Amino acid sequence: MRTLETTNISGFVNEFLLLGFPCGRHSQILLFVLFSFIYLLTLLGNTSILCAVWSSRKLHTPMYILLANFSFLEICYVSSDVPKMLANIISQTKSISYTGCLLQFYFFFSMCAAEGLFLSVMSFDRFLAICRPLHYPTIMTHHLCAQLVVFCWAGGFLWLLTPLTLISQVPFCGPNAIDHFLCDLAPLLALSCAPVPGITLICGTVSSLIIFLTFLYILGTYFCVLSVVLQVPSGSGRHKAFSTCASHFAVVSLFYGSVMVMYVRPGSGDYPGMQKFVTLFYALATPFFNPLIYNFRNRDMKEALKKILNVLLWEISKGFKS
Repeated sequence: MRTLETTNISGFVNEFLLLGFPCGRHSQILLFVLFSFIYLLTLLGNTSILCAVWSSRKLHTPMYILLANFSFLEICYVSSDVPKMLANIISQTKSISYTGCLLQFYFFFSMCAAEGLFLSVMSFDRFLAICRPLHYPTIMTHHLCAQLVVFCWAGGFLWLLTPLTLISQVPFCGPNAIDHFLCDLAPLLALSCAPVPGITLICGTVSSLIIFLTFLYILGTYFCVLSVVLQVPSGSGRHKAFSTCASHFAVVSLFYGSVMVMYVRPGSGDYPGMQKFVTLFYALATPFFNPLIYNFRNRDMKEALKKILNVLLWEISKGFKS
């Protein structure tokens, strides 16, 4: 494994080394198989939601359109870092180009920001459905739903333009080893040749702002939802309202719980091992659990998936007969 300890000819680092998970060869192969299996299941689970929403006319509603976009985001999100992580686990060089590192940082954290925006919009949808049921059809139209989808996608990528621009101006001249499996903000800025407290502060503020704004908004909407649900007489109405929000709130808890442990807890960046584990959780485990939570707790989704499965089995059996 090669590391630049001094400046190269141009005076800048041309590539970084993602140290990832330093362990024995057998352990690396085990990690490769495990992460590959989780990655494939994550793609399969989120793709199943896309197929279910696309194939069932009953699911062509704002709630499921948002869920389908969220699942597509999860596919892009997990694909922005896991393939490179898997390649580096079995590779001897474990390198990533300077441009590739910045692009990985930008796409990964842009989709992380977009996920927070999507979770906020989905909580807004549930707020309207439960707290303003009579006005829901006139407010949450397909046109507004499309605008909210565009806002989430564009907002996530625009939000990270400032950190990307600032990081691209940071001088890197060696060493170039990043003790992580992706190009994260703190370990990347730690390799700067010059002190960058201003850039660190701005990037940290931008990252924290999107986390806190979306999280506080979600808490506010669920406080309103809970206050309305508790006024509903005990029975099927209250159970249905709780069931509708339970899946979304479980996903919110998984995502924000891990993200805040990583980026908000004081001293979280002082322990590289913990940093890798928590990042791995919200980068790989959270997208893996999301389709499981939505599929197993949603009756309409399960019915749509059963129809798709029956069609596939029928096509397979017809193929064998022919």
